Amino acid sequence: MGLNDTPVAERIHIGFFGRRNAGKSSVVNAIAGQEVAVVSEKKGTTTDPVSKTMELLPLGPVVIIDTPGYDDDEEVLGEKRILRTKKILNRSDIAVLVTDSADTSDRYDSELIGIFKEKKIPYIIVYNKCDLSPAAAEADNEIAVSALTGDGINALKELLGAFAPAPSERRIAGSLIEKNDVVILVTPIDESAPKGRMILPQVQTIRDILDSDAICVTVKETELEKALSSLAVKPKLVITDSQAFSYVSAIVPDDIELTSFSILMAKYKGFLDSAVRGAAFLKNLRDGDTVLIAEGCTHHRQCNDIGTVKIPRLLKKYTGRQINIKTCSGNEFPEDLSPYAAVIHCGACMLSEREMLYRMKCAQDSKVPFTNYGITIALANGILRRSLGVFPELQKIVTE
Repeated sequence: MGLNDTPVAERIHIGFFGRRNAGKSSVVNAIAGQEVAVVSEKKGTTTDPVSKTMELLPLGPVVIIDTPGYDDDEEVLGEKRILRTKKILNRSDIAVLVTDSADTSDRYDSELIGIFKEKKIPYIIVYNKCDLSPAAAEADNEIAVSALTGDGINALKELLGAFAPAPSERRIAGSLIEKNDVVILVTPIDESAPKGRMILPQVQTIRDILDSDAICVTVKETELEKALSSLAVKPKLVITDSQAFSYVSAIVPDDIELTSFSILMAKYKGFLDSAVRGAAFLKNLRDGDTVLIAEGCTHHRQCNDIGTVKIPRLLKKYTGRQINIKTCSGNEFPEDLSPYAAVIHCGACMLSEREMLYRMKCAQDSKVPFTNYGITIALANGILRRSLGVFPELQKIVTE
């Protein structure tokens, strides 16, 4: 990703669904103006979801996702493809159902529409191949196009713009600071830090602070004390990587607000309240309970990885219990969370707000506590109340 690129999690995700050979891939290519997906007369050519990040007017930065045919029922393999298609819906902001104009009534299409409604996803029905068999669009969310001739494609782009979700008003740190405030970011550089660059939440937070016309100072944890003594003005806020919470908390005076990137990302993604409530149940874990530690991205595991090493070690020390740990990453997140006593999620910088709210709802439906890395680390170190001081409305539900 270039420095000027919009992160995937901040883009509008548009999923294209439908039966095999309805022309999903052809419509995707026509909208994109390039060959995003492989097109063939053979049914089932698309066997795995294909994603493409691009700029699409009038929407702007988007992720277009072409999915396998929903009617692919070739025993076990077909079932897996259908499951993957359903998972794509969990991160789609807009769903596009592509159907053959010659066959506008089909049980698979009806089932997909039912799922769109169940998940409350705005959807558009595209009647493709109108050059062969004209179809009338009767509702506001229906349109007839021809991927072959290009007829209706521009109108479809405009319709997608009309169905796009309104931009989120949430800020990462901007709502906590004012113009000319000094904010210190503490960013440890250890074996898990990407060489030559900073991780996404740090970059996004820096940009958000600059957009607020505030002053951003970035230091390693080992230089924090020197930075504090060197500043002529007391910082309004210190934001730290959660892994350095305990170390940083001991250095930052109590009259300076302190929180973490992970906690701010939970607020930004819309699940901080639930994460704070979920953390309260961690002290009730019992011997033999299984905790799911989930990450939104896939990456090379380091020897002292936070998700597979540091969090499990900290959790067992905090609870004093023999706890079983299971992990998942990327799109592996299970819908059924009933086997778990709790879910601890990463900061979710690589996941959209819709995807995170879906994961949180899966936990709620299974009555499983759901929290995140930063809150768990703050709780285990006895500084959760302090780390949430920037959110006074949450103080009443903090239990330490």
